[in-house]
Amino acid sequence: MKKLLHKKIILPVLAVLIFTSTTAFKNDFFEIAKQIEIFTTLFKEINMNYVDDTNPGDLMDTAIKSMLDDLDPYTQFYNEQDVEASRINNAGDYTGIGAKVLTLKDKLVIVEPYQGYAADKAGLKAGDEIIKVDKVAVADFKEDAANLLQGASGTEVSLVYKRQGKTNTVKIIRESLEIKAVPHYAMVDEKTGYVVLRKFNDKASSETIRAIKALKNQGATQLILDLRGNPGGLLHEAVNVTNIFVPKDQLVVTTKSKVKKYNKTYYTKREPIDTQIPLVVLIDGRSASASEIVSGALQDMDRAVVVGTRSFGKGLVQRPKPLTYGTQMKITISRYYTPSGRCIQALDYWNRDENGKATRTQKENYNAFKTKNGRDVFDGGGVQPDIEVEFAKQTPITKAISNENLVFNFATNYYYNNKVENLNSFEFSDSDFKKFKNYIKTSGFNFETKTEKALTNAINVAKEEELDAVITSEYANLTKALQAYKSNAIDENKTQLKSLLTDEIIKRYFYSEGLYTYYTAHNAEIKKAINILNNPLQYASILR
Repeated sequence: MKKLLHKKIILPVLAVLIFTSTTAFKNDFFEIAKQIEIFTTLFKEINMNYVDDTNPGDLMDTAIKSMLDDLDPYTQFYNEQDVEASRINNAGDYTGIGAKVLTLKDKLVIVEPYQGYAADKAGLKAGDEIIKVDKVAVADFKEDAANLLQGASGTEVSLVYKRQGKTNTVKIIRESLEIKAVPHYAMVDEKTGYVVLRKFNDKASSETIRAIKALKNQGATQLILDLRGNPGGLLHEAVNVTNIFVPKDQLVVTTKSKVKKYNKTYYTKREPIDTQIPLVVLIDGRSASASEIVSGALQDMDRAVVVGTRSFGKGLVQRPKPLTYGTQMKITISRYYTPSGRCIQALDYWNRDENGKATRTQKENYNAFKTKNGRDVFDGGGVQPDIEVEFAKQTPITKAISNENLVFNFATNYYYNNKVENLNSFEFSDSDFKKFKNYIKTSGFNFETKTEKALTNAINVAKEEELDAVITSEYANLTKALQAYKSNAIDENKTQLKSLLTDEIIKRYFYSEGLYTYYTAHNAEIKKAINILNNPLQYASILR
């Protein structure tokens, strides 16, 4: 017993002595140890002595999140449920009700039931608001309530949901499903193949290869790879997808870090599928991370024409780090650079503005780099397309309308008030758009521009300095001009808003599969891509 006690005392003391002796020569490590000791003491004192009862778990959760908020949004802490969700996302396997769900404060909203799966078979529709899962009220659940929907395949879950003001109850048998990286591929015309790559999980390259081989067997002699809305994923899969179109041993991406072992270069390792087939890559403002590695690398190599709008601009690489009790941390370890040497990170999280927001790299501060053929490409703000489709670029007003879920909610109401039977003949009419504008007015939507905020601040400062009387008339004129802009902004963005509304409405009737089919005949970016591919001289001139 004495020997055991002796060990229990001596071993920790030795560990502390060894730790302190080795860190004495390393200021960074000493500072970390010092701050941990301060925090541990503080945390213990708060929980033992605070006047009211405290919840150590909640306090720690707040402390961790507040600390990470000062870094970048991609450095995150994962509890045990989050770790499992991340594994599912990367593997492409999922067990639950078979629906894409949005978590709001007091409800879960069905964004899209997957065709033919449990939620769809049970009759759930996009826009349904789940308020209770089994006996748990969503509003009372402190974690991500979407976790309540997951469970073992074959188990039953009872849902209480609201639809168009009525409360309903349904029982659903959970089932497993595979979330495909390539949800759709098809021939657009007799010689153009179209492949949608929606995420970079560990099946991304294999599914893309399978799709391209199938299209080539159907006669495809030119390809469109659609990366719009693709948020990224696994870096090695981005390299593998690039490898489909370029030879073995080509540099695709370089990562640079302050930690030497994270400085890596990634080269293609396999024999390609086709290095000659004409290729257009579609991107937009929601194409990020791995999507930007692929589009940026193919652009730098002059292997593809990039069409659409500037990508998101995420040039940061994360790596999961296991922590205790089954938790995990995803931490930003490096920046990545395309073959030409550019980093396309758009936001600077380490030099924030006076409001604490990350600053955006200004266009005048972009640096020029050269593609393989000597074309100018730039860093600092995402991948800039070779051919930009101007109307598809989100403006402040369209972004604000989308963020308020006004497009989504209008589509829900449209679905319950209109019949759409023919996919290819559907058109969101001008009279429909007029109804949408009225819907926005009645929704209480109030869009405040950055200019308005700046003007309000300016007039408040002027009042403090007693200068408001001097600038009152000018302020009134500016405010009037801004109101006129705002009233016309919806009409000025009519083309993009109609496109967003069309997409959302078609999914209500024909699911995502129907939307992809509709795209091949009607989408402006795909039409632009086909025009470029069908004009070999134009295609070649863009890449020279």
